[in-house]
Amino acid sequence: MQPFSRKVVEIQPPIALIFDWDNTLIDTWALLHAALEPTFREFGLQPWSFEETRQHVRRSARETFPELFGDRAEQAIATYIQHYREISIGKLKGLEGSQAFLEKAANEGCGPLSVVSNKTGTTLRDEAAQLGWTGFFSALIGAGDAECDKPSHAPVFMALSVSGVEAGRSVWFVGDTDVDVVCAKNAGCTSVLLRETPPIAREFAECPPDLHVKNFSELHTLLAQHGFFKSQLPC
Repeated sequence: MQPFSRKVVEIQPPIALIFDWDNTLIDTWALLHAALEPTFREFGLQPWSFEETRQHVRRSARETFPELFGDRAEQAIATYIQHYREISIGKLKGLEGSQAFLEKAANEGCGPLSVVSNKTGTTLRDEAAQLGWTGFFSALIGAGDAECDKPSHAPVFMALSVSGVEAGRSVWFVGDTDVDVVCAKNAGCTSVLLRETPPIAREFAECPPDLHVKNFSELHTLLAQHGFFKSQLPC
């Protein structure tokens, strides 16, 4: 749990947390891939392999689908969303430790929790409701809700406006991909890379994460060390 920037970075105690959604809080790689495969086939494209899906799924569909499907992008988005919703029914699950962490952070944390995702906003909020997680968050901002999607700062500013928190280094943005790290930087926030493997050489050469944690247990420890929980230090 060390800073990963090229310079020594002063880590500010957090007053608010923002989370990515897919594969940060919930486990959806298999679902995303299973929905993309028939979508590609129906529009005459060679489907990605599972590893290609993991490599390419970063930006929102409204930004990437025009590159893939041209003037049929809107149809492809609708087709993909339909497949995803059908495939994901009853299969949504949080990543290990995520629900327990959210319960503690929402009840004992010193600041609001939000989600900023490149999943379509309506789908994001539907999934949070299915999991019973809506109440954990002050805002659930997805693709299409703000003027631009991640990595733009726009959805971060929208999410924080709900709770009246200003963007800055005391807002920690937790995510699993480079898009989340860049989004945090664009919004002036502290980036926390949450994934099992640490950054490898040159992986984040242009925009290294400020912090890396392997799992929610490490994230909890790190936040406790920085006074985020009421049981550790006064807010």
